[in-house]
Amino acid sequence: MNRLYQKYQTEVVPKLEADFSYVNKMAVPKITKLTLNVGIPSAKGETKFIELVEKTLARISGQKAVLTKAKQSISSFKTREGQVVGAKVTLRGERMYEFIDKLINLALPSVRDFRGLSKKSIDINGNLTLGFKEHLAFPEINPDEVENIHGLEVCLSTTAKSSREGLALFQYLGFPFAEKDPGEGKKDKKSKHQ
Repeated sequence: MNRLYQKYQTEVVPKLEADFSYVNKMAVPKITKLTLNVGIPSAKGETKFIELVEKTLARISGQKAVLTKAKQSISSFKTREGQVVGAKVTLRGERMYEFIDKLINLALPSVRDFRGLSKKSIDINGNLTLGFKEHLAFPEINPDEVENIHGLEVCLSTTAKSSREGLALFQYLGFPFAEKDPGEGKKDKKSKHQ
C-alpha cells in the first residue's frame, strides 16, 4: 500500500470527519483521478515534438500517453479537424497516489521561486489544477537530454462538494499552500492618487 494512501486512510479521513461531521464514511472527499495534459501548438505540431511530449509523459507517469485530436477546424487557431492538439495521461488508484506523493515531495519543491500553491487553484467543486511552465521539475527528466522545454498541466479530480472541502483534503494530504495568494493585499496604485 502506498504511504500517501495509508496517510489518507489513517490521518486525513478522521480529520475531515471531525471538520465537516460526515454521517457516512463514504461521504468523505477523496481523489478519484489525476490527469496530465500537454497542449501541442499548431506551430510545433511536427512529429518530432509530438514524440518528445509522448516520451516525457510516459517517463513522468509510467503510463503511455493518449494523443488528443481537434474535433473541428478553427482557422483563427490554425487547426484542422483531426490534427493532434495535445496529449494526456489519466492515472487512478495506486499509480495516482505514487504520482501525488512524488508531486508533493519532489516536483513542487524543485520549482524555481516556489512560495506555495494558490488557494484559487481549487475550483468550486473541490478539484485542483496546477500548471508547470517547464516539465523539468520532475525528477525523471534529465535536463542535459532535453531539447525542447514544454509546459504541463496536472488536474486532480475529487468527490468534494465545495472548494472548502477540497482545500481541507489537499492541505491534510500535505500540499503546500501559500498563506497569502500572490497579489493579495496589494492596493491599486490608481486609487491611492485619486
